Amino acid sequence: MPRICLYPKDVATLTGRSYDAAKRLLRRARQAAGKPQGALVTVQDFCAYTGLDTVEVSAALNRK
Repeated sequence: MPRICLYPKDVATLTGRSYDAAKRLLRRARQAAGKPQGALVTVQDFCAYTGLDTVEVSAALNRK
């Protein structure tokens, strides 16, 4: 089953940022999507905020 939610470790791997910077980026993406604190951030939310391609991020996230 493909993953659709992102966690700080995923963002750190995708962007090459540190774990703490990835947490901040994920927090800003959550706020931009209008989600409450603690809500999960989807690939679509993250890509809309960062401008990254949804297909590429999904492929990188679901690669094994």
